[in-house]
Amino acid sequence: MDINLFNGTHKYYFVGIGGVSMSALAKIVLSMGNGVCGSDRVESEYTRDLTACGIQVDFTGDDCRLDDCDVVIYTDAVKPDDQHLRRAVADNKIIIPRGAFLAELCKKYKHTIAVAGCHGKTTCVSMLSHIFASADREFTAHIGGNDLAFGNCRITGYDFMLTEACEYNKNFLRLRPDISVILNTDADHLECYSGRDGLIEAYRQFVDNSKKCVTLFGDGVVRGDITFGVDEGAYYRAKNISASGGKYSFELCEGGRLLCNVSLNVYGRHNILNALAAAAAARLAGIRPEAVEQGLARFSGVARRFEKIGTINGCEVIADYAHHPREIAAALRTAAEVTSGEIYVIFQPHTYSRTKNLFGDFVSVLSGVNKLLIYKTFAAREYFDAEGSALTLSSAIKNSRYAECERDIMYFLRDVRREDKVFVLGAGDICSIVKNMLV
Repeated sequence: MDINLFNGTHKYYFVGIGGVSMSALAKIVLSMGNGVCGSDRVESEYTRDLTACGIQVDFTGDDCRLDDCDVVIYTDAVKPDDQHLRRAVADNKIIIPRGAFLAELCKKYKHTIAVAGCHGKTTCVSMLSHIFASADREFTAHIGGNDLAFGNCRITGYDFMLTEACEYNKNFLRLRPDISVILNTDADHLECYSGRDGLIEAYRQFVDNSKKCVTLFGDGVVRGDITFGVDEGAYYRAKNISASGGKYSFELCEGGRLLCNVSLNVYGRHNILNALAAAAAARLAGIRPEAVEQGLARFSGVARRFEKIGTINGCEVIADYAHHPREIAAALRTAAEVTSGEIYVIFQPHTYSRTKNLFGDFVSVLSGVNKLLIYKTFAAREYFDAEGSALTLSSAIKNSRYAECERDIMYFLRDVRREDKVFVLGAGDICSIVKNMLV
């Protein structure tokens, strides 16, 4: 891109500014002294946060502030016929998709650490943020969720940019990280690629685009400069793993030698791998072992990652962002560790294409749940597809019920007891729906 986006002369307008990634980008650009405003369809916690920062957000669709801006950034969820984009085209403004804008923003930093993978990106970037904060390093964190301490954005300086590298629409291939992390190469967003082979090739290209790359030991698809894992042979390895109430501790070894002792303050064995990946990237960035240990201990989680959101009949209700079969499997394993009674699961599929492309995997992982309610699909940017609908998925699972409304959810939960637990899984609006029903 030949345009100098950050020469101090541009004013920025974000279409879809209320999204978690877009709102973080808007705050980062604002912190650099730029003019920022934007629009979205509805008010949310993110738009309220932006307003508190002094960023004006329009919900009416008729915003004269667009006239004062010359750079327009939009998300992948914004349709080409969006009225703001049409106006921007007519007025000959600079129009940039979110992924390209993030890539340009990263060039303003001395170093970029980008975390890729089908799942775990937000947790890993948040862990890295706490490690860098413990090391008193100057950094900016662009987080794809709400870290319980930092929110979706943490700015202490402009030395390192810590960001997620999203594989949707091949956006992560726009980045040129100094250090990259590939947590996993599980199949997802296959509609954006020519099947699984196309996705694998994209991950390999991402490795080539990085100066240094951290990968999961034994992944079998990509090879980086440094590996992490729990198996012997991983350069960053967890040894002597122990668990207490669903939270894990372990010895973190670097090249066969003890680096530090880690005690995680979040639930789930899968977070061991996230912590190892964050530690590996931090060490490549020159972070001392003490800061790695302290940062991982201080990380208390991300909203909607095994987060308690309320109770019903004295029973805890826990929300988790799990929307991919592998994530669901990890959430269910952790659920079994912390539940003495029945496990109730409310799952909302996220996009028709993901459900259709991974249909067999969804059926397999959810078939082991005795108390299962599948809520209508969160379509996001997609149109209805019966083959990938929540109703079709529910019909394929023996113990499943299908839900269309809040009353269906309340009926499903009518018999929960104090010793049971309810798990609300999915990346759509199901968390907000259930949360509003609880005490």
